[in-house]
Amino acid sequence: MSRTPQTILITGASSGLGAEMARQFAALGHDLALCARRVERLDELKAEILAAHPERRVEVRPLDVDDDDQVFEVFRAFQADFAADGRTIDRVVVNAGIGKGAKLGTGGHAANRQTAMTNFVAALAQTDAAMEIFRAQNSGHLVMISSMSALRGLPRELNTYAATKAAIAHLAEGLRVELHGKPIKVTVLYPGYIKTEMTADGAVEGGMMASAEKGVRAMVRAIEKEKASAYVPALPWAPLSVVMKHAPVPVFKKMV
Repeated sequence: MSRTPQTILITGASSGLGAEMARQFAALGHDLALCARRVERLDELKAEILAAHPERRVEVRPLDVDDDDQVFEVFRAFQADFAADGRTIDRVVVNAGIGKGAKLGTGGHAANRQTAMTNFVAALAQTDAAMEIFRAQNSGHLVMISSMSALRGLPRELNTYAATKAAIAHLAEGLRVELHGKPIKVTVLYPGYIKTEMTADGAVEGGMMASAEKGVRAMVRAIEKEKASAYVPALPWAPLSVVMKHAPVPVFKKMV
């Protein structure tokens, strides 16, 4: 279980799941290292968090996760920020991602390539930078934000996106096997529909879209428990995970 306070580094923290995780982790007593491209949004988030929790420490830095060199520079800079006070980076949440995509073979390769580069190659750099820190201090908690779409290949515009989310889940799961029995923990989260700037709730029927607050609360709970993996929110996504994995193709096609 988590110590309090921990220092939590979150990428893609300027909006959506990342920003809401920052709010909720701060409320639980954790300090934060937040990075994203839109530094003005990070500054606004920092001011909001400190107004509500003035005892917290919040460091922010601009980061374009598609720039591998900058990823390592920013992670190392955050490490130095907290090391100056005898602190460590205790948890890294690899959260930054995009949702672009096009049907294969329809002229949309640029969008698919960008999704692949940001959601997998950039996540690989973030994971590598996080593990550099964790291996040096022989402790830490890596959290990978995957997606329910990782459970099975999806058609049309979601094809590449789903493939990237499956890839980062496997990246993290491979690390978990390697690190079994060691003081570095790995969590993979598979969020369902959670309302953020990346989602369009008009396309989701049956009340399956969770609010950002509710969805992230389930994510934070699983992270704090250091679960190996979790479908979040658990209802309806834990039971639906079984259906998604095992439904025959004709049935699955109608679902998606």
